[in-house]
Amino acid sequence: MELSGSRDACQTTNVSASSPLLKQTHTSRFKKVCRIEEESTCPFPGLPAGVLEMRVKEGSKIRNLMGFAMARMQDEPGDMGQTGLRRVVFSGSGRAVTKTITCAEIMKRKIGGLHQMTKLQYKGLREIWESQEGGDSEVTVHRTLPSISILLSKDPLDPLEPGYQPPENALWSERNGGEASQAAEKRSVNCSETPAEPQAKRVCL
Repeated sequence: MELSGSRDACQTTNVSASSPLLKQTHTSRFKKVCRIEEESTCPFPGLPAGVLEMRVKEGSKIRNLMGFAMARMQDEPGDMGQTGLRRVVFSGSGRAVTKTITCAEIMKRKIGGLHQMTKLQYKGLREIWESQEGGDSEVTVHRTLPSISILLSKDPLDPLEPGYQPPENALWSERNGGEASQAAEKRSVNCSETPAEPQAKRVCL
């Protein structure tokens, strides 16, 4: 996209998100006319075809997102006799990160046994601000936004891959099994270290 040359006397200024000019842009009579997010590469290479990709936006409704995603991931056969999908990827950036995590947690509660892989990235963003004071000046603001991608899969994923999280039931069993074994070991140690108490004698006067 051409940022300059759209008008004969247009002046374009490029600034970063930390520049003092950015504050002036917001306080002065500028209006945002364009917002361009750079496309980021998929953080899950080698995904098979047919993976459901849910792009979560700041204004997205969680009810609408989950209604569509749950319908595609259910095990019940659809109208064409096809079963539900095996994998879904929720992705969002900026203010949509929290909503992206919420969608993934809701699906994990509704569909048990899902393996999770989480990846964090950063993506570029350009905002074009235009003066409203009659001039032809433009300000282009460059930002860097945090981005999150969460892969949920009914099939096992690589547990050695950074960002992997086992299903909730397996994680619960592992934690409770470890706590039970530690409690048993503690009891056995306490029993072995506690000296035998002498037998009490009853005396009648």
